[in-house]
Amino acid sequence: MRPVHAAAAVLTILAMGAAIAAGGRAVLQDENGRVAARAQAGIAAQSQAPATSANPRPKAAGPEAHSRAIDPEVVAPPPLQPQELERVEPRAPLSELALAGPPKPPKTKMPDDWNGTKLFQPVASAAGVIEAKGYSVAISGVDIVRQDETCTDGGKSWTCGTRARTAFRAFLRGRAVVCTVPPEGGRDLITAECRVGNQDVGQWLIENGWARAAKGGPYVEAGEKARTARKGIFGPAPSLSGLPPAPAPFAATAQPTQPILDPSATATPPSETTATPPTDRPAPSE
Repeated sequence: MRPVHAAAAVLTILAMGAAIAAGGRAVLQDENGRVAARAQAGIAAQSQAPATSANPRPKAAGPEAHSRAIDPEVVAPPPLQPQELERVEPRAPLSELALAGPPKPPKTKMPDDWNGTKLFQPVASAAGVIEAKGYSVAISGVDIVRQDETCTDGGKSWTCGTRARTAFRAFLRGRAVVCTVPPEGGRDLITAECRVGNQDVGQWLIENGWARAAKGGPYVEAGEKARTARKGIFGPAPSLSGLPPAPAPFAATAQPTQPILDPSATATPPSETTATPPTDRPAPSE
């Protein structure tokens, strides 16, 4: 390579470096000018704002605090006027355990507070009478249908008392009965209201015709409806056509009896009796 060409290349490189450096200075000066313009604009905006904007706005007055003011320099609270204090009722205790007193005795069941006594495994001795737990209870407002009572339908008599008792037992089914009787039972017959769950026992007996409503009682209207509808004891006699015929009564005939002892032997005293040989005794062999 000739010296002339080398010198030209070096000069070209130097010229390009100078041009790049000049361009960088121009860009930096332009950026510095923009920053300075922004700073001057901010200063001008602050100078044009009113002088009162720098003052803090007054806070709105809040409600007075009901708590007492305590001076940190004084150990005791400052004196207060009596009208500044308000007496309120104390809150109720969260439980009886919070009360600092002896436990209260359990409440005894009084006659005015009776809600009924449970009688378990009741037995119906008649339609309207329940026996259980030493009690004998007659349902109030109901005329009892005795077991031996009979009813007549079209000149035909049938045992309606037994049928009513069976229907009453099927209704109870051994369920507990709640009756308004004293806590302690007795042997006397007690007239009381009874229920099985939410079902009134007396209402069920009268509505289904298995008892008669007492005069002036609460079930008179229901009794008239059952009589009109011919339910229970007011209805027809049960049909026995599906049952097998009853067997004919067997009359035992008198059979002749043969005495065990010989009548002739009984006439003689026991000391003089002699044994008779058996008649079927074989003859002696020759």
